[in-house]
Amino acid sequence: MSTFCQDRHPSTGYELRFASLFNEGRGYAFPCDAGGQVDLDALGERLRLNYLYVRTLIGRDFAAPSVVRRLH
Repeated sequence: MSTFCQDRHPSTGYELRFASLFNEGRGYAFPCDAGGQVDLDALGERLRLNYLYVRTLIGRDFAAPSVVRRLH
């Protein structure tokens, strides 16, 4: 089972997922629109900081993000 850190923000229908390059099944997921745009103003401070952190580590610790439809 995957272990992605996710927010509990109201569903947008999609999420932007950043998979770990070193720990299979782990990563971060953030609410986004169908085009992968994350509304930073809608995120809480901690989630916004996590998002900015993960983006700086693309290619080093995390894979390029993918947009996936939320199941719930």
